[in-house]
Amino acid sequence: MFQNRFFAVATLFAALLLLNGCGKKTDHKMSIEKKSIGKTELGEANLYTLTNANGMKVVITDIGGAVTEIWAKDSKGNLANVALGYKDHKTYVKNPNYFGCITGRYANRIADGNFTLEGEKYSLATNNGPNHLHGGDQGFDKHLWEGEGGTGEDSVFVKFTRTSPDGEEGYPGDLNVTVTYTLNNADELRVEYEATTSKPTVINLTNHTYFNLAGEGSETILDHELTLHADQFVATDDTNIPTSIADVNGTPMDFREAHVIGERIEDENEQLKFGLGYDHTWVIRQDSKDEEGLSLAATLVDPASGRVLEIRTDQPGIQFYSGNYLDDTTTGTSGKTYPLRSGLCLETQVFPDSPNHQGEEGWQSCVLLPGKTYRHVTVHKFSAR
Repeated sequence: MFQNRFFAVATLFAALLLLNGCGKKTDHKMSIEKKSIGKTELGEANLYTLTNANGMKVVITDIGGAVTEIWAKDSKGNLANVALGYKDHKTYVKNPNYFGCITGRYANRIADGNFTLEGEKYSLATNNGPNHLHGGDQGFDKHLWEGEGGTGEDSVFVKFTRTSPDGEEGYPGDLNVTVTYTLNNADELRVEYEATTSKPTVINLTNHTYFNLAGEGSETILDHELTLHADQFVATDDTNIPTSIADVNGTPMDFREAHVIGERIEDENEQLKFGLGYDHTWVIRQDSKDEEGLSLAATLVDPASGRVLEIRTDQPGIQFYSGNYLDDTTTGTSGKTYPLRSGLCLETQVFPDSPNHQGEEGWQSCVLLPGKTYRHVTVHKFSAR
């Protein structure tokens, strides 16, 4: 009888242990791993892999501070890489598509590569038709950054730093920049930018990750559903330079309610013709700020997998680019090539050509002065429904 009771108690105890184990939400150890890519023409390069307690992973290289992979779960708990990248990591040295990189000193375009600051005219490279794009010929994406990883209470991070010397790509001032990527156990990828300068300068930093929530290597993002929390967008000319701030109402630029991206992308609309699709900045509504002062900017959903990406930021604008220049010639991480519109970008920033619109109504300043600190925070939250 004693043996029977002992057996019953032992069985119950084992069952409780099993149930307790099954009830755990996490079974992964938070970690950060550094791995050498090898020598490049920029120097010895590395990959940093951030893993949270849920098994979500983000891989980042110190070449351009570029995000190379983001592994997120679908509605069934299956992980897939949802960021476009190069199969050969050394391609990030040239990075013709700007995959995943830090763009600066000035992300997006500056008209004719010229601006005037405090009475002095500055001339920059014109590397995008008649205009300056993403910091010039050797922007922040074309440099090796100094990386340092670490762990927090419920997060892992890698911090990248570099100094852009006075006159680099035509910009004034020594600019000391820090960009920190943090992955927490809420499946949020947080990107924090800070910079100081020795002279008055202009600055606009962002991240240029291409997303495909169906999984990297999937053929299209046209079936994704997008919501942009914006009543206005920045209209442009045929070289993508701003002409006005326009209402989205009654246009294919209206994403205040969720729309399938491919639904209106081929409409006979001048703005879509200029951008060869969507390649515009939306003016983020400021009525949904959280306790940190971040506003909800965008929600992206892949109905097939159930994956959801929500973006919050302290920036006034978000650039939605629908991958209009992907052309099936780039070999991606999985070995597949990337066809037209197989990835999209959602880049938080100030408006394009802001250096030439300082003081105008509706345009946030992009000027950084000595003694001041530039700050920019964007949070990418991944989930599934």
